[in-house]
Amino acid sequence: MSVYESLGIRRVINADARLTRLGGSRMPEPVLAAMRDAATAYVDMHELQAAVGKRLAALTRNEAAYVTTGAAAGIVVATLAAMTGGDLRLIARMLEGEPPPRTRVIVQRAQRIPYDIVARLAGAEIVEVGNAVQTFAWELDAAIDDRTAMVLFAAGDHLRRGSLPLEETVEVARGRGVPVVVDAAAQLPPPANLWRFTTGSGATAAIFSGGKDLRGPQASGLVVGSAEFVAAMAANGSPHQRLGRPMKVGKEEMVGLLAAVEWYLAQDHDARIADLEARVARWIARFGAYPGIAASREFPDEAGQPVPRLRLTFDRETTGLDAVEVRRRLWDGDPRVHVAVADPAAISLSFGPLDGDDDEPIATRLEEILSG
Repeated sequence: MSVYESLGIRRVINADARLTRLGGSRMPEPVLAAMRDAATAYVDMHELQAAVGKRLAALTRNEAAYVTTGAAAGIVVATLAAMTGGDLRLIARMLEGEPPPRTRVIVQRAQRIPYDIVARLAGAEIVEVGNAVQTFAWELDAAIDDRTAMVLFAAGDHLRRGSLPLEETVEVARGRGVPVVVDAAAQLPPPANLWRFTTGSGATAAIFSGGKDLRGPQASGLVVGSAEFVAAMAANGSPHQRLGRPMKVGKEEMVGLLAAVEWYLAQDHDARIADLEARVARWIARFGAYPGIAASREFPDEAGQPVPRLRLTFDRETTGLDAVEVRRRLWDGDPRVHVAVADPAAISLSFGPLDGDDDEPIATRLEEILSG
């Protein structure tokens, strides 16, 4: 009996995305083995964070790297770093309730996402520039003043419309001496993004989720970037007894994330994408033949990644179904399957989170629903 069965919890076949609410990802054996090994001894956590960071920096072609308890925690600690610059005097005053001189975080309105608000946990004020349709470089430049701590840039093809490109954002901010931090939580693949945002486009730092495509520990995040900025993050973070202390990273997560990045960079990602394309094509042929169903390929996926997905659109008059009803029946059935609602008439299925053996049970469940 599995631990979930002993708790009366049903497993989920995840055909949506690697989501926090579904437990992130499934870790490959090298990651699990590394975490088990890390759990067997005590270690100086300052030394471990530095050593893991050095190795991660080399793997990702960056000056430095830092492990956090997820991408959202990475935003918080990065905000603390930007506000204090790692200055122990400013950090000490913050602990006494005195805010530092720079507390403003600039975000483009076209890039607003539910996660940027966590910068407020660091005591920052979020300042929007531009609008949902367009943003001009002069607007960003005009928003920067002596209270600006950093610019937070949300990456992803799905957020490009109406926003300044990263390179232009960096050019403006760097000219005013302001760091640019990229929220790239779900921006893998391609693996080159691990260094493209920083060494390629010039951002000060980039933040990735450890529990999504990297398939590392769910409670881990990877920050890569300049040595100075990463040092400022470390000065604010655990195991120091400072404002970043609650977001402490365990030794198991640090070592597990390192193993995940090593594993990830060793994979054949071109072959992986080709496999996903083939699976989408098979499903289009299989379900496109059903009356009242239009099967098509979606690209990019929901997070703007260069990964194909399947879209099934239901004609309600023919099938008697809509997207919400199909998702409910898949969730309530056996096995329990989770898919995304693309619009009122369509669902989206991602094959990336699935093992190959998961495809047929999902297809069978869908055919049962359609035949019903």
